[in-house]
Amino acid sequence: MIIPRIATWGALLAAACMANGLPSFTDVTSEAGVTFRHSYGDHHLDNIVEGTGAGVCVFDYNGNGFLDIYFVNGAWTKGVSENRGRDLRDKLSNQLFKNNGDGTFTDVTEASGTGDKTFSTGCSAADYDNDGHVDLYVLNYGANVLYRNNGDGTFTDISAASGLDDARWSVHAVWLDYNNDGWLDVYVANYLKYDDGKFRDFYPAQGYPGPLSYAGQPDALFRNNGDGTFTDVSGELGIVQPDGRAMSVTAVDLRNKGSLGIYVANDSMENYYFEPDGNGKFIDRAVELNLAYGENGQNVASMGPAFGDFNRDGWMDIFIPDLNYCTLLIQGPNGFEYKTRQAGLSVVMGQYTGWAPVVFDYDNDGWLDLFTTHGNAHHEYVEEDTLVHNRGDGTFEDVSGDSGQYFHEKYVGRGATHLDYDNDGDLDLVILNINDAAKLLRNDGGNRRNWIKVEAKLKFPTGVRDAIGARVTVTAGALRQMDDLEPTRGYLSQADPRLHFGLGAATSADIEIRWPDGKVEKRQNVKANQTVRFLREAQAQGVKR
Repeated sequence: MIIPRIATWGALLAAACMANGLPSFTDVTSEAGVTFRHSYGDHHLDNIVEGTGAGVCVFDYNGNGFLDIYFVNGAWTKGVSENRGRDLRDKLSNQLFKNNGDGTFTDVTEASGTGDKTFSTGCSAADYDNDGHVDLYVLNYGANVLYRNNGDGTFTDISAASGLDDARWSVHAVWLDYNNDGWLDVYVANYLKYDDGKFRDFYPAQGYPGPLSYAGQPDALFRNNGDGTFTDVSGELGIVQPDGRAMSVTAVDLRNKGSLGIYVANDSMENYYFEPDGNGKFIDRAVELNLAYGENGQNVASMGPAFGDFNRDGWMDIFIPDLNYCTLLIQGPNGFEYKTRQAGLSVVMGQYTGWAPVVFDYDNDGWLDLFTTHGNAHHEYVEEDTLVHNRGDGTFEDVSGDSGQYFHEKYVGRGATHLDYDNDGDLDLVILNINDAAKLLRNDGGNRRNWIKVEAKLKFPTGVRDAIGARVTVTAGALRQMDDLEPTRGYLSQADPRLHFGLGAATSADIEIRWPDGKVEKRQNVKANQTVRFLREAQAQGVKR
């Protein structure tokens, strides 16, 4: 009997994973019913709008305790797409897949009303009106779309009425309550002003002009007015940067001050870190803290920023892929220090074009690991994705080759995020590949070690929502970890909002939560291998419609 080579190879990979004690990832896309295939709205990749790609957003839209998946797609667009691609006109849309709770998904795009047919780039989800139902914000080349969750499986497009239908090329958006009034505000990251292909002075082998061929655009921070509308308050808060070229954005309490700062990864220029100044405004401290530039101070094409306490010293660190390298910034007493080479990431990442970082503890040993998507920026040249394992001594090892068949395949990667889609206690991956099928990778073996998942919720008179901005600290003996409740992170994507902590061999842990208003709540000796919910009464009222 002749055994197919792929089966033999898969068996060898599984054996290798078992030998090194690490989990592996299994491609379950087909069996799970995830049928999304990305398109940039044309048949040939020939401009920066198409090459930017797209992200993926995970959130529980129907409140059944299982995370659903929203993919954004391109579209045939006048001024962007070629005439030869007109056969794709009106045939492409974003797609929402409902998690059935049994390992499978159902496409509910049409039934839910979320099939936006604009050229979409990024997405994020949050309960902006405190009614207990998670709403969806789609970032477009063209007017952005805000979908209000009606709570019955359907959504209503309220973009124009809300004031969030920004017509600039927006790529990502992060939700936070910057003024602590109980209403989630939103920072919208905008990229550049594309010129419908007029500029053609570029090196032909490059494929198409890069970002410096176009003017940048300012981002915008919109204040939630509490009545279903938003107001652009960027100028009065001091965060206007007229020539930014944002690629992605996240929010994190980097300096342990009890409030979220906004970190913006920009393309071919310095990055921004807007930190609250204590007087109701923000100040850009990126240069001061050594967060503005890439390794050794150069301008780089920064992609998706992801944060985490990699060395478990009680301070958040930052990891950012870029087109030719990456930057690992470890926080020290005087700011952030470049540790890419020392951590062993230079050789692993330097050969690839980096896009989406996923910071997660995939083996539940209590140390944060890194997954990164790769793919050429100007051509559909495929590359492998990478998975590096945190050794716990400040260095990482490349375990891609032993982590499943997917890591021996090549794609043109863009967005990605982590989620526990089957609620089995280990973190899975969902990946968006440009002009190709999306991938759902199931983590097999990550739950051999213990874990705790934390849900932090605020209870309003009209509903319960995630306590965006809360900090959770989990301690099990000498194992001490922390994370901020801010799911918008990585490249154009949004992660599982439930904070996940690997516990190794520990069977219980102490949990501390610092709520957005600064109050601290503690629970001791919480048993491992469960999802723990914290619920706190809030003061703000639900939206008045």
